[in-house]
Amino acid sequence: MNILKLVARNLFRKKGRFVFTLLGISIGMASFVALLSMGENMQSVVKAQAESLGASFMIMPENICIYNQMAIVTGETISESMEYKVFEDLTAVNDVTIIPHLTQKTSIKDKPSVVAGILPRETYAFKVWEMNEGVFFESDDQNAVVVGIDFAETRNLRVGETVTVKGEQLPVIGILAKTQGNDDMTMFAPLTVVQRLFNKDGYISYMSARVKDMSKIEAYEDAILKIANVQVATNDKLLESVLSIIGSVNSTLRLIAGVALIAAAFGIINTMMTAVYERRREIGILCALGGRAGTIFKVFLIESGVYGLLGGCVGVVAGYVVSVFAAPIINREGLDMLKGVSAEASIDIKLVLTAVIVSFVISILSGLYPALKASKLTPVEAVSYG
Repeated sequence: MNILKLVARNLFRKKGRFVFTLLGISIGMASFVALLSMGENMQSVVKAQAESLGASFMIMPENICIYNQMAIVTGETISESMEYKVFEDLTAVNDVTIIPHLTQKTSIKDKPSVVAGILPRETYAFKVWEMNEGVFFESDDQNAVVVGIDFAETRNLRVGETVTVKGEQLPVIGILAKTQGNDDMTMFAPLTVVQRLFNKDGYISYMSARVKDMSKIEAYEDAILKIANVQVATNDKLLESVLSIIGSVNSTLRLIAGVALIAAAFGIINTMMTAVYERRREIGILCALGGRAGTIFKVFLIESGVYGLLGGCVGVVAGYVVSVFAAPIINREGLDMLKGVSAEASIDIKLVLTAVIVSFVISILSGLYPALKASKLTPVEAVSYG
């Protein structure tokens, strides 16, 4: 008895049932892949953005919430602010380099944009920027903007063009070289210019700080807190807080994916149980011809496994295709609370292998009961069904 030929013949005997069962496991795995790939990508993006801050720790308004902390990590605007005088007072702390930021939302060429007010000379040195094209600011109050390279590309901006911010025309004098961080998608202007345009005179959003000796970072924090009522967080602590929120989102995505897989498993059980009842006479004949219970068990179990392997492979491809279309919708409708975090799928070989293995295992487990049921049929019992 050629088991593989028997399995192939049985699978394609009812082509409609085969297709719909395969679609069931494929859709379940597509959901699993799409949701998990987007969730894992959110974490990796946030980690990369945190690493690109280039600071030892961040100095934030005293009552800032975790969602605003996330906005700082992801380069978005925050709703809280602090007086510029706080920055001036903190410059007295020895061995700590501090720069202020004022982030505001605007629209450039009909695209939501972030404009950051900075102290040009100090920030250029702190960030260790390089210019890709054009020049940097010549003074602390120059009415002009410098943009990140991705910001320029997504808005088709060139050096020499002008952008409109709060009704004022500002020339683009330079484009920064690639930084691999949030700065690539930000537009910069002198702090005084942003304060004036957005009626934020005397205010900033937060500060970045870099220390000479990381082993003394707690001492630096204590010195800062003695001078001003602010919140101080190292990049690691900030990242931990942000990832706790992302982790909650990931847990929800995994739960949804799990429900989809359970539904797919019941679809396989239903298909295999139907096959057992429809093929009882065939099973009886096999038993009468010397077919062993173990052989019949293997036939049905292999059929379940084939559904799992094929469904897993199709589901992986479908999952990544779906995520391409689903990510923009999720970003627009579902992630407003996660400032600056985007749900985008990234192909992960580990996730692909996991998805195929999970699909196969679920299918095998789903096929155990039907296979056992078929293997326990006696020749007389099976043939008696007409």
